[in-house]
Parts: sequence; structure tokens; C-alpha cells
Amino acid sequence: MAKVKFKVEGMKELQKSLKRLGQVPQKHVTSSARKGMNVVLKGAKSNAPEDTGDLKRGMKLSGERSRFKAKKVYRVIFDPAMNDIFQKPIKNPGSRGGSGKNTGYYPISQEYGFFAGDGHYIPGYRFVHDSLTSNAKQMEKIIIDTMKTKIDQEIRKAGLK
Repeated sequence: MAKVKFKVEGMKELQKSLKRLGQVPQKHVTSSARKGMNVVLKGAKSNAPEDTGDLKRGMKLSGERSRFKAKKVYRVIFDPAMNDIFQKPIKNPGSRGGSGKNTGYYPISQEYGFFAGDGHYIPGYRFVHDSLTSNAKQMEKIIIDTMKTKIDQEIRKAGLK
């Protein structure tokens, strides 16, 4: 397996600033992570298949809770309030090697694909996955730049410079 190395620009300056500050304020971590993931969300919305527009309207960011300080993870999810639109009953659950579930979930079938009524596989559009992979560098840069500016503001506010 090939070993891949990459360098994150601005990471050394960020680490120096973090050392000078001491601890990372959670509000800065949260806002930086959210700003970075907004790029992915916009990309996913722009590449999503559009029939009625419900899929694009139903995408949003959800922050996961963590037990650790200075950590925040956001995911692109489909709004649970729109489940009445996104879920539909499967006509023959368990047939054709299915999972036996009684409902299908439209956003996931559009992302990953599904088996049609005649049994052949229809591939998914991979709009969320593609947005994440194509915007990874931009997201990384936004997170680091935002953290640097917010930490520098905190250092100036505390009078440590």
C-alpha cells in the first residue's frame, strides 16, 4: 500500500498560537468546524439531484456531541422533520434479497443507489461524498485560518503578545 504524505499549510503557526494561549476555547472550535463544513454542505446541495427540491431543502449540518474538549464534528444530515416526505413504504419488503425493512429512505437511496423494481441496481449520485472529497483542502484551509484568527484575537484580548 502506498504511503501518502501531505503538509497542512499554516498548521505550525496555529500550534504556536495554541501553545501561547494555553487552552482552546470551545466556541472557536465549534465555529471554525461549522464554517469549514458549510463549504461541503453548499457543494452537496449544488450537486444533489433535483426533482421537487425537497432533497436540497432537507440537507443540514448536525454537530455531534463529544466527551472531549476542543473537538467538534459536523455531519451533513437530512432533516428529520421532513421524514414524512423522505420515507415511503416498500411494496415487497424482503423480496429480491432486500433487508426486510418496511420503509425506504429517499435521500440515502439517492446518495448510495438502490435496486429497482425489476431487480437491477441503480447507482447513487454520491453528492455528499463527492462534495466532501472535492472540498477537503478548502475545508481544511478555512478551519485552520478561522482558528488562527480567533486564537490571535484571544491572545490580543488577554494581552499575551
